[in-house]
Amino acid sequence: MRIRNRQDLDRGAAALVALEPRFGPVLDAVGPLPLRLRGDGFAALLSAIVSQQVSTASAAAIWARIEAAGLNEARAVRVAGDATLKAAGLSRPKMRYARALAEADLDYAPLRGMAPEAAVAELIRVPGIGRWTAEIYAKFSLGHADVFAAGDLALQESARLVFDLAARPDEAALRRMAESWSPWRAVAARALWAYYRVAKDREGIR
Repeated sequence: MRIRNRQDLDRGAAALVALEPRFGPVLDAVGPLPLRLRGDGFAALLSAIVSQQVSTASAAAIWARIEAAGLNEARAVRVAGDATLKAAGLSRPKMRYARALAEADLDYAPLRGMAPEAAVAELIRVPGIGRWTAEIYAKFSLGHADVFAAGDLALQESARLVFDLAARPDEAALRRMAESWSPWRAVAARALWAYYRVAKDREGIR
């Protein structure tokens, strides 16, 4: 199942509330959920790598420098020196990840037809791409409706608030919780990110 447009997202939101009524007040509080769909390919996956473990503001600033330097193409990353990548804002580990992605020369077209878990499994074979990065790509670039990214700290904190939990759930606990929201876990993630923005007055995802 895919989310390709506003109608798919609205249908998923209604189905999600039927599965878990506590999402009803969340949706009332946040208003229309953002689609957050983006293109696929090298630039989209590199953008997800850039967003790892940094604030949304920092990720946006780094990505703007990467685009300005023309480093959003695999060929450019392959020939760029450390100084160029550092000037764009990449840390030393992310330099390695960017180069590994560029050298991997992934065939992105077949990923579009894969089931979510198959696509995630293929992506995490590349050094520097963990489950969070792969799931973000599967959700926003491939449009899968049943992907969650339970390792995301903003989702964990938002779930704590929405479900009145005593502590922030860890990745394993949140993944178990999200199983009951299938096949619309990507809609649940959008709702929780939107609620995080309302509750914390800052974005949880770029």
